[in-house]
Amino acid sequence: MDPFSQLILTISVTSFLTFQWLFHKVSPWMSMRISPGFFGLSDKQKVEWNSRTVSTLHALLVGIFCLYILFFDDAVNEDPVWGDPTLVKTNVAITTGYLISDLLLIFYYWKAIGDKFFVVHHLAALYAYYYVLGQGTLPYFANFRLLAEFSTPCVNQRWFFEVLGYPKSSRPNMANGVAMAVVFFMVRIAVMPVYYSRMYAVYGTEAFYLVPWGGRVAWICSSICLDIMNIMWMHKIARGCYKVLRSARQSKAGTPQENGKTD
Repeated sequence: MDPFSQLILTISVTSFLTFQWLFHKVSPWMSMRISPGFFGLSDKQKVEWNSRTVSTLHALLVGIFCLYILFFDDAVNEDPVWGDPTLVKTNVAITTGYLISDLLLIFYYWKAIGDKFFVVHHLAALYAYYYVLGQGTLPYFANFRLLAEFSTPCVNQRWFFEVLGYPKSSRPNMANGVAMAVVFFMVRIAVMPVYYSRMYAVYGTEAFYLVPWGGRVAWICSSICLDIMNIMWMHKIARGCYKVLRSARQSKAGTPQENGKTD
């Protein structure tokens, strides 16, 4: 095994152990001090709370790394299929460690956070990352996909507000809902033309055919399936956001009697 592959393996293992430590030690300790409502949660809710806290930390770390690569890694941006994958591999190795850690927690705490969809999602992602880590292929597209992690903190925060009993019409909940809709649209929907234009530009080229058949399937098919789901989720998020904002506006306006008006 070459030194760089050993480094990537070390990063993945370190990432796995770090996220386990964050789940079991850091999140409970931090949550008890930041949110008094944590004490009133059931054991199952505390498991999911810690899981989502770790998920948020991972999303922020990986998302910021993604932006750096997108704006400053010229090798990857100039050659999206075979560009120098050093930084992308490092970022993907962090995510790989997180996904394996999360899978372990899902299986161990199945009654609390077990979800077949997440198991399939994590396994599919790990399959795709194999080609990035093992063969250094498609670094630009792997990095671009990880930008979607920026929507995760808002999604998790929505659950935190719900379990703490915040009304949907409360200002923090509405602000987070609007932020979730905007960020989700920006990192999962608005970027589609850029992503698929780069895919179209390399499709059929020599570099494209050098990618193993399995890698091409994982790349193209997973991209299309994920974006179909993203469009469906965006529709639901937009509808939910509109309903909450409309309800809050009507509640604020009140009835004629509440406004001191009579017929």
